[in-house]
Parts: sequence; C-alpha cells; structure tokens
Amino acid sequence: MDDLSPSDLKAILHSKRANLYYLEYCRVMQKDGRVLYLTEAEKENLYYNIPIANTTVLLLGNGTFITQAAMRMLAQAGVLVGFCGGGGTPLYMGNEVEWLTPQSEYRPTEYLQGWLGFWFDDGHRLKAAQQFQQARIRFLLEVWQKDRELKLEGFGVHDDLIQKALDTFNTRTDAAEKPSDLLLTEAQLTKTLYKYAAEATGQGGFTRQHQSVDKANNFLNHGNYLAYGLAACCLWVLGIPHGFAVMHGKTRRGALVFDVADLIKDALVLPWAFICAKEGATEQDFRQQVLQAFTDHKALEFMFGTVKAIALQASTPEANEEPDL
Repeated sequence: MDDLSPSDLKAILHSKRANLYYLEYCRVMQKDGRVLYLTEAEKENLYYNIPIANTTVLLLGNGTFITQAAMRMLAQAGVLVGFCGGGGTPLYMGNEVEWLTPQSEYRPTEYLQGWLGFWFDDGHRLKAAQQFQQARIRFLLEVWQKDRELKLEGFGVHDDLIQKALDTFNTRTDAAEKPSDLLLTEAQLTKTLYKYAAEATGQGGFTRQHQSVDKANNFLNHGNYLAYGLAACCLWVLGIPHGFAVMHGKTRRGALVFDVADLIKDALVLPWAFICAKEGATEQDFRQQVLQAFTDHKALEFMFGTVKAIALQASTPEANEEPDL
C-alpha cells in the first residue's frame, strides 16, 4: 500500500475507462491495497474486487457503507463517488473527488477558460447549444446504423418517420434564435422517438411519465441517471462547473450535466429501455445492458470529444488531450 503511487492508479484516461458500478447492501473497504466490497452471506462473507483504475463512477445505493481508507484510494484513482437511492436513483449527492485530493487543484484550466470565454455571450452560447444538438444526432445515426442488436429489434435510421423527424430537427435547430427554441425542437424529436420505439417493440400507446410504474418509463429514468453519471464525470475531469449550461437554463447548478447527457440518451438509453421492457427484463438486466452499450459505443469518449471541441472550438492541439489529474 505504501509503495502505491496515486499516479499508478491513473494510467487509464477517464474517457477510456470501462466501468460504472452500482452497489447496494454491502460494505466498501480497503484490503491489501485494493478496494473491495463485502457482502454478508448466511455462512460466509464474500469479497469482490473493484478495479478502481478502470472505474469512472461508483454509485452507493441502499444499505451501503464505505470506509475512510477506501474513500482515500478512490480519490487517488480519480473515481467519482455518488450516494443514491435504490436502483441508482435518485442521486442524493455526488462527491467532488478533488475536494478529497487537494493536489488535483493544480490541474490545467484551459477547458474552463475556453468555456467561460464564450459562455457569457448569448450568441456564442446558443451556437454551442446547437453544436450539442447536432452532435447528439450524429451519435444516434452512427449507433443505430452499426449496432446489429438494435437493427434486429427494428431500430434503424432509414425509416420514413425517423428521416422526416431528423430533417425537421436539423432545420429548426439551425434556425433557432434562443435556447427555448432548441428545447421545443428537442422535445418534439424525443416525442417522435418514443412513438417509434414503442411501435418497434409492440408497446403502442406509450406515454412518457417520470412518476409512472411501467417498465419502459422506469428504465428510461434509470438509464438517464446512468447517463448523468457519465456526464458528471466528463465535466469533473475537464474542470468545467456543472452550472455553466448552454441549453437547460443558467439557474440550475447541474444543468450542464443534462446538456452533456443528452448526447447519448436518445441513441442508447431510449431504445434499450423499450427493448428491455418488452422482454420483461429486471432492473439489473437493464442496467447491465445499458452499461455494456455505453462501453461498446464509447459513450464517455464521445462526451469528452464533444465537450473539449466546443470548449476550445477545436482550434488548439490541447483539444485532443485529456488533463493530467
């Protein structure tokens, strides 16, 4: 343990890390230089290793405990720790890990400076919001065109309904004069995607209700929170405060998290929520499927690339580099 340098734990860039963990009814601890979680069985205690060097977010749900030593190692590895309710929602608190590791206060600030360089100008902020919207559609097209499993489930970009909706979306996005125009356009597209997904999975008559108890709505809520975790991690690594949103409002502290999470929600969370609901999957099965989709399609890496390009407008070599934590 004494010979383990914090830099040894951060060899994997955050955008390349594969794991997002949700734990419940267990104890997270440090043992023999590793972070483990302990579950209590009837006859024995079972220990499982958490690969912290390859982990981005650790969500602690109901009945969880974490030791000081484990928290210190997670901080050294740059793992974002959140405390949440059952199933990963709602998120009660997300630990800003740099508060636990003061040495990380000396990270480069070029992304924050680049973001603030345009954020106070209404026109430039609107342009950034449009870039976010265009990026989310590019990602949706890329994922739905090459994902074989989604194609087998009836999701494709060549459907007339999808093509018409995307054409309308692109036209209205380019013509938007204020963020509220973009929000309205986004809502109309999402409504169309819900209808398309419901029909593709035989769940006609679906209505999006955040407090509903049906599986499709529950899975959408759950998957969205997983996307929020990735977005929060991306912004934390780049050092951009969550309150500097470009679309979801300037008065909400975490609004930029919603902007970044939207980059992947339509492409990955939405279709798998309906597919898993059709198959009667459990919450755990859905979570594993969505997390695997995040990994397969490099969702976190896409978030990093998009946010960095907008922050620096892709005009400097640093836009292709990730800050050393």
